[in-house]
Amino acid sequence: MAVHASTTTTLIVLLPLLAWRLRARYKRLIGRQRTSKYRPWIGMGIYAVLLGLTGWAAWGQWHALQTLAGGLCAGGLLSRWAWRQTRLEPTAQGLYYTPHTHLGVALLLLFAARIAWRIVEIVWLLPESQAGFHAFVASPLTMAVFGLMAGHNMGYAMALFLWRRRVLAAKRAREAVATAAGTDAPGSVE
Repeated sequence: MAVHASTTTTLIVLLPLLAWRLRARYKRLIGRQRTSKYRPWIGMGIYAVLLGLTGWAAWGQWHALQTLAGGLCAGGLLSRWAWRQTRLEPTAQGLYYTPHTHLGVALLLLFAARIAWRIVEIVWLLPESQAGFHAFVASPLTMAVFGLMAGHNMGYAMALFLWRRRVLAAKRAREAVATAAGTDAPGSVE
C-alpha cells in the first residue's frame, strides 16, 4: 500500500497542530472561564477563515457543501441550547461563565473521531484513489461534523460577546447614575 508523499507531509504538519488545538479547545470546555474582550472575535474570525478555506477546497462537491451548511445551522441551534445551560457569573473580579461541558466535549470528541477516521480512510484504506486536502474535505460527513462544531462555537462566541457587552453597558449605566447622584459607584459588576 503506497502512501502519497503529499498526504504524509500534510499529516506530519497538520496533526500536531490539530492535537494542540483540540487540547486547547478541551481546556476551554471544562470549568469556570473568565470572559475576554477579544477571544470571541478571534474565534469567530478563525472559524470564518476555516469555513472559507474548507468551502473553497470542497467547491464543486455540492453534497459536501450542503452538509456543511446543514451542520452550521444545526450547530447554531445547539449553541442556543448550550447557552441556556451556561452558568453566568458577573463578579467584582470580572465576568465568568461555566459552559455546558457535556455538549462541548461530545462535539469535540465527534470531531476528533471523524478526523481520525478520515485520516485512516485516506492513508491506509484508500491511498491510491484519494489524496490531499481536497479529498480530506470532500466527504459530506466530515463537512457536516465540521459545520456542526463551527456553528456551535461561532454561535456560542457571539452569545458570549453579547452577554459581556450587555453586562458591561448596564454597569456603566449604573455608574453614570451613581456619579450623577453624587455617590460613589459600586465596584461590583453585578
